[in-house]
Amino acid sequence: MTAHEFDLLDRAWSDITPPAARRMLIAAAAAFAGRGYHATTTRDIAAQAGMSPAAVYIHYRSKEDLLFQISRIGHTTALDVLTSATGPDPVARTAAAVTAFASWHAEHHTTARVVQYELGALTPEHLAEVVVLRRRTETAVREMIEDGVASGAFHVPDTRGATLAVLSLCIDVARWYQPAGHRTPADIGSLYADLVLRMLGA
Repeated sequence: MTAHEFDLLDRAWSDITPPAARRMLIAAAAAFAGRGYHATTTRDIAAQAGMSPAAVYIHYRSKEDLLFQISRIGHTTALDVLTSATGPDPVARTAAAVTAFASWHAEHHTTARVVQYELGALTPEHLAEVVVLRRRTETAVREMIEDGVASGAFHVPDTRGATLAVLSLCIDVARWYQPAGHRTPADIGSLYADLVLRMLGA
C-alpha cells in the first residue's frame, strides 16, 4: 500500500475509532492485498500496524472479522460513489456514475482488491450481509441502464447482461491498476465512461 492510499484510507475511515482500530484495519487491508487472506496471519497484520500481536484482539474478534469490516465498509463506500451521480439525463448520469466507480477502484485499488476478491473467506453470516450490498450495487447500475433504454438513449437487448458487463469492467480495474502506470484514476474513469456509453449504444 502506498503512502498516498494509506492517507486516503486514514481520512475516509476517520469515523473508525479509536485510531488504533483504524490503523489495524488499514494494515489488514494492505496485508490481505499483498499476501492474500489465507496466507496472512494476525501477527503479519500487527507488524504492519506497528503494534503487538495481542492488539488485534483488543479491537477485532478475529482475522475474519477484520476482513468483514473491510468488505462492509468498502462495499458501502463504492455503492455511495456509484449512486452519487444524479440528474434527469440517463446518459450523463451513467457516464458520471461509471467515471466515479471506475476511478474509485483505481484510487483505492489495494482495498478494492480485498473487497472484491476475498469474499470466499467470509463466514456465511458475514457474506450474506455483503451480498445485500452487492445486490444494491447491481440494482443501481441496472436501473440506470433501464432508464436509458426507456428514454431511447440506450439500445440494449439484455439489460441484466449489460449490467454484469459494466460492473465487471469497473471492478476489474482494482486487479490490474498500478500507480506507476501512465493512466491516472481520473483518466481511467473517463475512458471507461466512454467505453460503457458506446457499449450501451448511446
